[in-house]
Amino acid sequence: MSAVEKLAGEGARRSPYFTEEHEALRDQVRRFVEAEIKPHALKWEEDGFVPREVLRKMGALGFFGIRYPAEYGGSEMDTLATVVLAEELGRSTFSGVAITALVHTDMASVHIANAGSKAQRDKYLPAIIAGEKIVAVAVTEPDAGSDVKGIRTTARREGDQYILNGAKMFITNGVHADLYCVAAKTDPAAKPSQSVSIFLVEKGTPGFTVSRALDKHGWRSSDTAELSFVDCRVPAENLLGQEGRGFYAIMSNFQNERTVIGAMAIGESQAAIDLTLDYVKTRKAFGAPLWEKQAIRQRLAELAGKVEAGRQLVYHAAWLDAQGFDATREVSMVKAYCGELVNEVMYDCLQFHGGMGYMRESAIERMTRDARVQSIGGGATEVMLEEVAKRL
Repeated sequence: MSAVEKLAGEGARRSPYFTEEHEALRDQVRRFVEAEIKPHALKWEEDGFVPREVLRKMGALGFFGIRYPAEYGGSEMDTLATVVLAEELGRSTFSGVAITALVHTDMASVHIANAGSKAQRDKYLPAIIAGEKIVAVAVTEPDAGSDVKGIRTTARREGDQYILNGAKMFITNGVHADLYCVAAKTDPAAKPSQSVSIFLVEKGTPGFTVSRALDKHGWRSSDTAELSFVDCRVPAENLLGQEGRGFYAIMSNFQNERTVIGAMAIGESQAAIDLTLDYVKTRKAFGAPLWEKQAIRQRLAELAGKVEAGRQLVYHAAWLDAQGFDATREVSMVKAYCGELVNEVMYDCLQFHGGMGYMRESAIERMTRDARVQSIGGGATEVMLEEVAKRL
């Protein structure tokens, strides 16, 4: 562990936001990253997905049930615990692995935990928490991303079933998931905010197919898919929550999703600075280590300050949420700031690696590709800034 990593860890431990339980979780996740992710994840990058046995190990360690009820195997922790998990997975330098886990825990299965009936929770949550069933959330479509009201997939009630028709795009975990939380319009004539519902669709349901696996710029170890629904019949009991309330469920969970992405971005940014510091202190140019160049060390110092500011913003937003406050403004700031910051950090860190930073064998090259989507997914920066502006 580098001196910078030690300082980062000590800084987190000095934070007034975290308890000993949070820090025990941080240590546990960090050990898992070192032992189970870093030695193997380059192979997963080539394969395009994280092996199921790794996800089961994460489930067995309790990472998938951090905020879920104890009766299902969860540990009933808070938003700050989620931030710890996301930040440490981000520090792994393999963001495809991180997002695979975090979509399962905090973007998809959370809909079942929040809106599911007792029967739905009893049926699915134990296996979800154990990593036996992996979940994806299918909201985004070719013409509807941040604009949730614009989705075109429909669900028509017919007796004791709903019939789904439509397509979904850019669905993380979409190829290998077992269960999908699918957003569809149940009443196209209603106001857009009251027309969307969410349904549980299991893999193998007739009429539901994975159209294709998508080939991405980054997050290579995260499987991403286009989905198709053609007269896909699901039982009426697979409706999550109330009909017509899906839009509000999606928008509500966006706060959680955006906090998680921000925390992951901070972990990635810190890891990039750590790698770059180690590199510039050993790489010589013009007869001396690059660290001796004032422009380089001052720029790294500036980036370190921005990352620390982002870290504290993430922690504060998570604390507000854990205390029950409306943190929409702060979470939107988190998503906008951290999504842009991680790209800024990667750009300069790759620059300071010189030609080696442009090589596929370099971690910083992979991390730079991975970071690009974080100003897009979960709410584009421009959309987030509008959310902030509305609340100024």
